[in-house]
Amino acid sequence: MDPEAKQKVIYIIYLIAALDITWLFLQFSITPYLARRLGFDTIWFGYLQTTVGVIQLLGGPIYGRCADVFGARAALTVSCLASVVYFLLLTVADNTFMLFVHKLPAVFMHGLPGAQMVVADLSENEKRADALGKLGLCFGIGMIAGSSLGGTLSTRFGEKFAASFAAVGSFVSLLLVLNFIPKQTKIQTMPEKKGSSNSVFNLGEITRLMKFPGVAKTFTVKIISGLPAGIFQVMFSIIAMNFFQLKAEQNGYLMAYFGIVQMVIQGAVIGRLTSRFSEYSLLLLSVGISSLVGLAQAMMTNVFHFCLIVVPMMFSLSVFNVITDSMLTKSVSPSDTGTMLGLCASVQSLLRTVGPTIGGFLYETYGVPSFGYIQCVINAAVFSLLLATGGRSQPHRP
Repeated sequence: MDPEAKQKVIYIIYLIAALDITWLFLQFSITPYLARRLGFDTIWFGYLQTTVGVIQLLGGPIYGRCADVFGARAALTVSCLASVVYFLLLTVADNTFMLFVHKLPAVFMHGLPGAQMVVADLSENEKRADALGKLGLCFGIGMIAGSSLGGTLSTRFGEKFAASFAAVGSFVSLLLVLNFIPKQTKIQTMPEKKGSSNSVFNLGEITRLMKFPGVAKTFTVKIISGLPAGIFQVMFSIIAMNFFQLKAEQNGYLMAYFGIVQMVIQGAVIGRLTSRFSEYSLLLLSVGISSLVGLAQAMMTNVFHFCLIVVPMMFSLSVFNVITDSMLTKSVSPSDTGTMLGLCASVQSLLRTVGPTIGGFLYETYGVPSFGYIQCVINAAVFSLLLATGGRSQPHRP
């Protein structure tokens, strides 16, 4: 592909990512209130979130492997089709059983990792962090549009109408994939390794990536440092309803504020930072700020305090996720970037798996401040270890 064609595909994938995130956050504005109407308490809502985490944890690496074997178009097509089915099932979820059943297609719903795979394939190494950061701009746009739409549509027309709207939107995303995304986006075709298999379910090919230099360390940091923030994120809908006493429409506006902050950070800040500082320095910065954010969260008492905390919180999360994904994709060959990003997506799924159970216990037993104190302590420890080890174990391309 010539540079102009690559850039066109990247712009289209940014649009697809923005739409995918829009429908995702539209659903976030529906499910908590639908669950409460069906009689779910905090613990049962945690079980629902854990179900999604387990499903996507199983699907993430396989989805990434599917993209490497069959190409980006096939992987994104599967994700969009699953999204259509997901929202159609949500429209008929009028009891506890169906609310759990509608989560099953989430095993194939990895639109954002799919977009990251395309961007990683078509971007140069030195510009990869910036290109991945621009996906965060799409995330912010989707967060604003989805949260606002979800709150407004569900309040004025009901949850079923909002879910149907998302199903139609997911079908539009499917049409964009089929018409504009090439079958294969790999710039470089690697020679097949002896004994390797093209099977999507070959766990050996997936776990093999963990043996590359620096990958295990970066993954460990991604999991441990990301755990407290992940717990807070999966519990936020409960915190917004019970601790901040927000209604669906007000929660939508708050999520839109998140999106605006993220758009500014990932669209205007991360690119400048990655051009001036090393990735390891930015990783240190994000972990350190995350520790301070945790301390601030422990002390907040109302939604105004939280709005002030959102700026450093979104900065640390955005930099942390972009930098770790960039470091990990650079540590493997171009033919394995899809599988690696699938593993990265599984980290988020792992956090969503254990987060609701841990978060529900902490919320019921110790209250909202416990999330902040845990985040402060864990990230302070990770920061100290990273500072002590320096850049000696930074990942590099083999």
